[in-house]
Amino acid sequence: MPTLPPCPQCALENTYPDGDNYVCADCGHEWPMAGNAAAIDEDDAVVKDANGTVLADGDAVVLIKDLKVKGSSITLKQGTKVKSIRLVGSGDHEVDCRMDAGNFMLKACYLKKV
Repeated sequence: MPTLPPCPQCALENTYPDGDNYVCADCGHEWPMAGNAAAIDEDDAVVKDANGTVLADGDAVVLIKDLKVKGSSITLKQGTKVKSIRLVGSGDHEVDCRMDAGNFMLKACYLKKV
């Protein structure tokens, strides 16, 4: 009989399989049987700019299109250089950056690596 892993939340060993997940009978926490496969895939996700160049933390990029900031009258102009980007990889907006107008989350498809 295979041994079942303990619950990652409460560390108790009273777990059971339920479909594609393990379930803890004590705290009710559920987690996938596949383990950390989704986390590994997320870490391996590659963020590419508009030209298909791979971006990394600390890169400098340029906006390739005027972008209107939602909920504000600010427009980020085409050709604006952004230094020292940070890749966050979650959601639709993959790039976190700081500009003169403030801090923004941008989609990589509107950026070009310098």
